[in-house]
Amino acid sequence: MTIPVSTYRLQLHAGFGFRAAAAITDYLDALGVDAVYTSPYLHAERGSTHGYNVVDHAALGPELGDEADYDAWTDGLRARGLGHVLDFVPNHMGIGSGENRRWNDVLESGQASLCESWFDIEWAPPKIGMAGKVLLPILGRQFGEALEAGELKVVRDGGSFFVAYYERRLPVAIKSLPLILRPALARLSLAADDPTLAELHSVLTAIDHLPGEASTPPDAREERAREKDVIKRRLTALLAESGAIAAAVDATLQELAGRPGDPRSFDALETFLGEQVYRLSFWRVATEEINYRRFFDVNELAAIKMEDPAVFSAAHALVLRKIAEGRITGLRLDHTDGLYDPAAYFEALQAEARAHAPADAQPLYLVIEKILEPGEALPRHWQVDGTTGYDFLGAVGRLWIRPEAGPRLTRFYHRFIAAERDYEAVAYASRIAILRASLSSEIHMLAHRLERIAQKRRRSRDFTRVSLTSAIVETIAAFPVYRTYVRPDGSRTASDDACIDRALRRARRRRPDVDASVFEFLRDLLMLRNLPEEPEERAEAVRFAMRFAQLTGPVIAKGVEDTALYRYNRLVCLNEVGCDPAAFGASADDFHAHNQRQRRRFPRTMTTTATHDTKRGEDVRARLAVLSELPDEWRRAVSAWSRMARPFRTEVDEALAPSRNDAYLFYQTVVGALPLDELGEGDAVPPAFVDRVAAYMEKATREAKERTSWIAGNPEYEAAVQKFVRELLAHPGFCGPAAALARKISTHGAVNGLAQVCLKLASPGVPDTYQGGELWDFSLVDPDNRRPVDYERRRQALADIRARASDPVARARELLASYLDGRIKLMVLHLALQHRRQQRALYLEGSYVPLSAGRHVVAFRRAHGDQELVCVVPRLAYTLTGGRRPWPLGAAWGEQTLELERAATWRDLFTGAEHRGDGVPLADVFAELPVSLLVRVA
Repeated sequence: MTIPVSTYRLQLHAGFGFRAAAAITDYLDALGVDAVYTSPYLHAERGSTHGYNVVDHAALGPELGDEADYDAWTDGLRARGLGHVLDFVPNHMGIGSGENRRWNDVLESGQASLCESWFDIEWAPPKIGMAGKVLLPILGRQFGEALEAGELKVVRDGGSFFVAYYERRLPVAIKSLPLILRPALARLSLAADDPTLAELHSVLTAIDHLPGEASTPPDAREERAREKDVIKRRLTALLAESGAIAAAVDATLQELAGRPGDPRSFDALETFLGEQVYRLSFWRVATEEINYRRFFDVNELAAIKMEDPAVFSAAHALVLRKIAEGRITGLRLDHTDGLYDPAAYFEALQAEARAHAPADAQPLYLVIEKILEPGEALPRHWQVDGTTGYDFLGAVGRLWIRPEAGPRLTRFYHRFIAAERDYEAVAYASRIAILRASLSSEIHMLAHRLERIAQKRRRSRDFTRVSLTSAIVETIAAFPVYRTYVRPDGSRTASDDACIDRALRRARRRRPDVDASVFEFLRDLLMLRNLPEEPEERAEAVRFAMRFAQLTGPVIAKGVEDTALYRYNRLVCLNEVGCDPAAFGASADDFHAHNQRQRRRFPRTMTTTATHDTKRGEDVRARLAVLSELPDEWRRAVSAWSRMARPFRTEVDEALAPSRNDAYLFYQTVVGALPLDELGEGDAVPPAFVDRVAAYMEKATREAKERTSWIAGNPEYEAAVQKFVRELLAHPGFCGPAAALARKISTHGAVNGLAQVCLKLASPGVPDTYQGGELWDFSLVDPDNRRPVDYERRRQALADIRARASDPVARARELLASYLDGRIKLMVLHLALQHRRQQRALYLEGSYVPLSAGRHVVAFRRAHGDQELVCVVPRLAYTLTGGRRPWPLGAAWGEQTLELERAATWRDLFTGAEHRGDGVPLADVFAELPVSLLVRVA
């Protein structure tokens, strides 16, 4: 397989499918992209805008196009020498639309289903009456209310029967059909010798003899499935042949539907529903009682058991075929922390990819969605090329923060919100909130397993469910990483032990009321130490440890990414996936150390500054970072806005809305994302921007889960926030000063934006550009960052840039002067991508040597053979210039010199300017542009 030297991410959906992707292949090629990296495109649920809710791994998404469209697109990529990296989802499937035939089979046949091995279902949950059943929390209100309102019905389509809930259709257990067929039989007045009557009796007898869902041994499932299908075919034929029997069945279904206002009329329907292998419930019940593993807390995404060889084989067959055909050259793997044994999965995937590739092929290019916490390293023995790049995003983003401003901004934030907020405490409280709310059902299931294990040992049999649950909750809440990777055989690394020990020590300190022996018992299980000799008991302990490992990641993701990052708003450009909001800035040395580690450990890891999951666009973060260079001006501006905004706040639940914390987020969002090139007369804000910010604040306040949430919405509070947003963004007294501040920091934010493009493109790794990010990216969190991209505008801008290559200095000057349109970013990206594609080995294998040029410069040299490149970018440009210059050019650098440590001639990739010697004045390097990539001239 070919290792890409760069990638470009496309979000595919019904409005932008294979044909649309094919239509921009020439543009991406001209841009300099080396591989097209797409969102998942296997068959997902109808209307999916992201592709992560796959319903059939064996088919392409029909809304994206057909096989011919796909082949034409990928043929076009190959014709231009472009690779293709696919985002693949190994952890879960979509189950919310009724299209997943495997899930439907489980709902029809329960434990007897041939697809039961696909899903992680606890068939013996602690809830009374749930043995052998799956909880389906799909109702909009309590079960009894929904039932007696007539919202639930049984309907038939030919010979197939379904439970209907509005538009949703659920299969019924074949063993429950006599509850319909026998009453229908009683309605008939057919002659005793009528063959259709005899057939109906025969069908009922066949159903009676069919083994039950919970009593079918695994080796008899295929036979039961065949018998079940025979019965269904016979019933379909019978109902098609006999109008009398069909009418009797329909009359029975009509009576079964009940009559609103007559509760007793629903008794028969309740009995019928009770015979299904699923239990319908109010959607809120999921937080405490759901018994199938989910993707995070999303009921419509069921986790699958990819560790099962049959599941693995079926799920990867199509993708492996496309790899063998050369249509897919790499994979990005989604949420691999949810897998039972990630390392084993990577090994199996690489082995299968090798088996489907030519004998001399390299291993499959494989990057994984993995969030690394501070100090955490990706295991080197994993057969992957690295992560999707959030670690780089964090490392580069901290460069633009002025550390000295941390205490002042922190004090002002605390004073403004009238509360002392420590990020670590916020993150801990957020994790606890998730454990007690949206993921409490997973904790109940885990505690149930742990109690079963404890009861079988004399030294632990006295541990109560309460103490075991408390130990689990506190240990997960204290976990320092997303998960550990203890293998089923007990093998683990020293870092796994250290993480478990650290979590348990923290948990014990927080819960001194729980006996220390409980934590020691939990420690042994999590490390798979001192296990019983009896095979089944040992297996049960392993299952617990692996399930625990699968749960910590979702808790941290939901608790931190989807809660704490919306609660702690000190400086929100730090509130990003893979970042540490508590770390206020970093030095160039820190950045170099990160790059050197990556080159040494995973030189082909992906590097990114924006994804479909980032909380705000890369250029929003770059602009907001400048606020750390003028904290006093920010303090004065926010204080003035807050005084002016008092009349726009509304009292809700005896407190003003929005909260001061939410208002502080709003002020940063406006300054960071304001489209300065689209403002109207008097700095009037475009209506589209108002709508975007209003939608963002609705999502942000729900994610914070403080005054409202997705589960327990507060319509009054949300209405007050919307009123505040819309009225302030229509008020000249706010819009004018907000636009003035945004303008003041805009060029310095643009410098940060251009600098991080250069650093991403020149650093070790494979840089990714998120769709549309070749121009300024002032988007907010999804769905805002998944808006349609205007590729015609980008195509024309690129053509113009390429047409003016003969005078690069004039081109650079003009594009910088008109920087608001983003073409300057497009030019920098285009030229850097082109050079990467021309000098693959330099970027993928080249050395990395940091260069020192003072606090305000980040510089390094890459070399491979006779190829050399020096990347030089400024940092903290507002501080450097004192805010008196829009750009850190020329004389702003005084007498500072960049020592290149090698006498040579160096040509600037962007302006064509040449510099000679082993030291270059920064005033010359940055004479025309505030960023530079210097290529050694042979």
